[in-house]
Amino acid sequence: MTTMTTLVQTRPRLSPFTAEATFINRSFLHSVRDVEALLMAVVLPVMLMLMFTFIFGNAIDPSGGYVDYVVPGIILLCAGFGASSTAISVSRDMTTGIIDRFRTMPLRSGAVLTGHVVASLARNLFATGVVIAVALLVGFRPVASPLEWLGVFAIVGLYILAITYLFAAIGLAASTPDAASGYGFILLFLPYISSAFVPVETMPGWLQWIAENQPITPVIETIRGLLMHTPIGDSAWLAVVWCLGIIAVSVVWGAWLFRRKAGRR
Repeated sequence: MTTMTTLVQTRPRLSPFTAEATFINRSFLHSVRDVEALLMAVVLPVMLMLMFTFIFGNAIDPSGGYVDYVVPGIILLCAGFGASSTAISVSRDMTTGIIDRFRTMPLRSGAVLTGHVVASLARNLFATGVVIAVALLVGFRPVASPLEWLGVFAIVGLYILAITYLFAAIGLAASTPDAASGYGFILLFLPYISSAFVPVETMPGWLQWIAENQPITPVIETIRGLLMHTPIGDSAWLAVVWCLGIIAVSVVWGAWLFRRKAGRR
């Protein structure tokens, strides 16, 4: 028994890079096979954009320029829909026993979270590109320079990274995949209480305070400013601070939950 214990304890682990690459590849394969989830992450935001543009757009902005206003919010809505599936995937891993199998392997089990996050980032950047392409077809006319487009994708990527880490932590905290889906759904309402669809100043006073002091609004205003040359003000650095703060909290919370549930560092 002592000899067997010693062998298990001294068994060499794979390098961190190898472990991360393995789980990233695993998550990518799952994403490719789950075509329905990828389609829904694209189709739902596109349908919302078309609805707001052609049904509500003329009532909100009779000049016909509402599509230029609403697209930045739709981009973040797309990111939220896509990232929400991460909570379900992580929760499924934690409840189906696959983590117990990983614990018997010579690798750092926490790499599974990195796999989910990186695959979600790539999947959602692709979905964002599709949404922007559809927006251009329905009349979206940004005036951003190539450098400003890089800034847009940088801030969108940072936001996706933040929201995906948060959804991953929610997936770890939830007791079942269904519960993870429910908890994550609450976060998808945040874009509606922001400047995504209407200016904040048109909201009731008490709601304006909420809209101005939540993370979605500065991210949207930064994207809108880069794409349409509207005033950005303090939104850019606030967006970065919010995203980095969410990432830091989510990583620490997720690491604690993973060690607690998986029983391994």
